[in-house]
Amino acid sequence: MIFPCEKAVWYYLPQIRADLAIELVKTGMTQSQAAKKLGVTPAAVSQYIHKKRGMQSVKSRSYRKEIELAVKKICEEASIDELHHLVCNCCHLLQKEDGQNTCSK
Repeated sequence: MIFPCEKAVWYYLPQIRADLAIELVKTGMTQSQAAKKLGVTPAAVSQYIHKKRGMQSVKSRSYRKEIELAVKKICEEASIDELHHLVCNCCHLLQKEDGQNTCSK
């Protein structure tokens, strides 16, 4: 049995991190700066950018907007609680797209 949050850790969070890393670097941030903001290594950011980590599949418009908002908030150095909320929203959107909307918010 795979619990919903277990699936989130293995499948959705890598996708979210990849999308955030790619968008942060697009803002002009270095890979090292993006890594520090995301709490991962610069090597991980490089792998996200080169599509070696994260599923990199096409996502819905609402998911992309949530990622854009999260990147904006990261750049503005928003509170951790606010960022956690945005990442949870992204996760829930990915779950809906997969027909897996089973964890409670």
